[in-house]
Amino acid sequence: MHEVPRLKTGIAALDDIVHGGLIPERLYLVDGNPGSGKTTMALQFLLEGVRQGEKCLYVTLSETRQELEAGAESHGWSLADIDVVELIPDQQHELSGDGAVTMIQPSDVELSETMGKILVAIEHNNPARVVFDSLSEMRLLAQSSLRYRRQILALKQFFVGRKCTVLMLDDRTAEGPDLQLHSIAHGVIALYATPPLYGHARRQLQVLKFRGSDFSSGFHDFAIRRGGLVVFPRLVASDHGSQFNQTVIKSGVASLDALLGGGVERGTSTLLVGPPGSGKSTLALQYACAATQRGDHAASFVFDETRAALLARSRGLGMNLREGTGSGEISLRQIDPVEISPGEFVAMVRKCVEQEGARVVIIDSLNGYLNAMPQDNFLIAQLHELLSYLSNQGVNTFMVVAQSGMLGPSMASPVDASYLADSVVMLRYFEHGGEVKKALSVMKKRTGGHENSIRELWFDGDGVHLSEPLLELRGVLTGVPVELGGEAGKEAAWLSRPPRKL
Repeated sequence: MHEVPRLKTGIAALDDIVHGGLIPERLYLVDGNPGSGKTTMALQFLLEGVRQGEKCLYVTLSETRQELEAGAESHGWSLADIDVVELIPDQQHELSGDGAVTMIQPSDVELSETMGKILVAIEHNNPARVVFDSLSEMRLLAQSSLRYRRQILALKQFFVGRKCTVLMLDDRTAEGPDLQLHSIAHGVIALYATPPLYGHARRQLQVLKFRGSDFSSGFHDFAIRRGGLVVFPRLVASDHGSQFNQTVIKSGVASLDALLGGGVERGTSTLLVGPPGSGKSTLALQYACAATQRGDHAASFVFDETRAALLARSRGLGMNLREGTGSGEISLRQIDPVEISPGEFVAMVRKCVEQEGARVVIIDSLNGYLNAMPQDNFLIAQLHELLSYLSNQGVNTFMVVAQSGMLGPSMASPVDASYLADSVVMLRYFEHGGEVKKALSVMKKRTGGHENSIRELWFDGDGVHLSEPLLELRGVLTGVPVELGGEAGKEAAWLSRPPRKL
């Protein structure tokens, strides 16, 4: 089958979404509310044409050339090589009110003159790429949907055989989506900007239609930065995979590895859950430190703690971390959940894995990650894809979840991700001997056996320490244990023995 050559849009990730770029010599619609990024996308499309040595034309019916140039300058662009045709009505003539009295409808004259100027400009410039901004002005001039549709169809027919790719911008000023326009266009890209109750607006795009080719459906996050639109395609885990050796990953703490049946297998995910301050982040950091000592690269995405505080804490525990993006180094990225979209976060993780070679990834914590999502069910769906992707890449993932409450049955998690993780490690506070202590136990491990015992956990300047199994205590996880003795203690010791290896 002959493969049709594609036209680059100037946005690499958008080209990936439509599987290589736009099909040339077609008419496309980009619609979105004012301020959603339509003009920025259109200028990137034309500037890419300039880089390819093509003639490009921007037809504006709503903005002046000065306004376009000011917008382009804010991104560091120059429109010197793009032909700009202004078709702005004579505002001075409109305001004066002394136009000639005639029996001809003004809209008939204005629409005919506008269309005539557009066709003359295209024939004169003979461009390979054209942008119309915006169709709402033509809709107003046409006054009726029938006449508007006929004008768009006539314009579409005019481009047949001219070897020209057309982008039409629409600002959704019509009541509801313009389905007539959607049916005429070969492809439709919709832009959305959703303002939250607090924080940064979430921007998304969706390819609604793309004739003659498959594309990645669904919503894709994007951001408008200096330099244009940056698109973060929706992650599909099944599209990414690699071969890796099925080895066991050690933590560097023998007693912790024993509790987990020898360690965690490469390519698995571990959930560390417990109350604030119980040591979840420190345990995750211990695995990252061990990875760097093996010569691997680790990446930690910190939502709830400053980078400076994390480094100070690690030094106090004897963990000498070297920051960087190479082997034997850890990359620390402080994430502000209010200012980042879930798609951008996934793109950051992918960059660490695919470009920097991270073998251990820490998400600290899912509580902060949850704040980046509008609804819990979306978090679980995207987290499932992210964990599947990391597993396919042979990356060990450690997720931290802080529970509300400190002791007893009142403990609650903001999100239940335990069924997604391959291993679940639970941390608890308990009272004993007039002190508040920490306990550690493994509740789940899909990929092998593990100890059923509960061990005490503590930290000092030499790192992480675990006690022998707490065989003489019952009810540790409730927070107020009871001491056992005699035959009851022996029975507890027998029941808490490590599992036999088959």
